[in-house]
Amino acid sequence: MHESVLLKECINGLNLKDESIIVDCTLGYGGHSSEILKRIKKGHLFAFDQDEEAILYSDKRLSNIADNYTIIKSNFVNLKEKLKEKNIYKVDGILYDLGVSSPQLDEDYRGFSFHNDAVLDMRMDQTNSLDAYKVVNEYTYEKLVDIFRRYGEEKYASQIAKGIISSRPIKTTLDLVEVIKNNVPEKYKREKHPARKVFQAIRIEVNDELNVFEKSLKDALDILNIGGRICVITFHSLEDRICKNIFKSVSEVDNSLKNLPIIPEEYLPKFKIVDKVIPSKLELEKNKRARSAKLRIIERIG
Repeated sequence: MHESVLLKECINGLNLKDESIIVDCTLGYGGHSSEILKRIKKGHLFAFDQDEEAILYSDKRLSNIADNYTIIKSNFVNLKEKLKEKNIYKVDGILYDLGVSSPQLDEDYRGFSFHNDAVLDMRMDQTNSLDAYKVVNEYTYEKLVDIFRRYGEEKYASQIAKGIISSRPIKTTLDLVEVIKNNVPEKYKREKHPARKVFQAIRIEVNDELNVFEKSLKDALDILNIGGRICVITFHSLEDRICKNIFKSVSEVDNSLKNLPIIPEEYLPKFKIVDKVIPSKLELEKNKRARSAKLRIIERIG
């Protein structure tokens, strides 16, 4: 079963109180949400997910703990408006766990994994019209190179894109893996799985992950109560950079004001960075999916 990464650190980081209103933006299979629910007896948990299977599983899991929760079937990009529909305008804590959940990776037919054979899909939301098959078989050479470089930081992007164009149609994940392997140097294949970065890039493209996260995180800061905290777990440098930059921009005094003897109240930062945490050696031994995880925590102070 899926093991939640940095679980203890997240729960501590959220600084939960009995009556806290908390949002889990990435419900998944309910690992973090379960622990949150146990600690907010008089509060309420709102949990977002767009994956039907994850929702059904987690609903069962959470209902065994308490009933003060609401699951919202939606992408967390709609955080503000969906909470507004429930008359919630301010909350005490928000969590993002941006990893793909293990069951999604383990279910062959979803096409997230480069280890199992499946149709090229990779949609978090099964109603989305763009899937991995369309990206791989319909995107131009230039567009493929762009997403492999931008979202995968793949140094052999152009060779791989050429290989894809000349091998179309590519129907399954393992067909795609084969094309990638045939278009990178032998040495590269020995370092790490050669399809890792390309699969990441396609997944980000299909689900528009980076734009969605950036918009949602800005909205999250907006609806946080004073004393409230946001915890973000990222798994690759692109998401982490977005998080780091947004947190930095709201927690620092504007450069042009730094030399003033006294900074006017209204220009003081409204947030402070609480912590940056990486998994312990023990967690890394127990859960290999934690290896690239980073947790960043911020608190509203004004």
